[in-house]
Amino acid sequence: MLNREEETLPFWELKHPQAAEKSMDYVIDTASRDHSLDPFLTLLKTSGVIALVGAPHTCSFAPVNLFLGMKSISGSLIGGMKEIQDMINFCAEKEVYPLIEIIPINYANKAIDRLQNKDVRYRFVIDIGHSLHDDA
Repeated sequence: MLNREEETLPFWELKHPQAAEKSMDYVIDTASRDHSLDPFLTLLKTSGVIALVGAPHTCSFAPVNLFLGMKSISGSLIGGMKEIQDMINFCAEKEVYPLIEIIPINYANKAIDRLQNKDVRYRFVIDIGHSLHDDA
């Protein structure tokens, strides 16, 4: 069983991933690179859903991992305004927050270098509002 803190951790940060098996109703997969869905299918309860939103070129999985437990995979590049607002409200209600690194605009070139060097843990978010002030 996962504790409250572990419920929203990235899969690779779980101390005991086997404790998370069959513990989740939904998995939101934001990875944009090709990857296997098998580790995530093991996390789902019966009738659980993986929602792909990262748009990888391909995802692989063993069909048996999908069939056992009546699991399903869905996906969307983007929803309409209502769907986006509903998801924001849901995340706020459940205290699910993105793992991001906020950077100023003048760090953008360094961020690109870090991406190329695979030295990135979270998504970069450029803080334009604070970047436009002289004291940034």
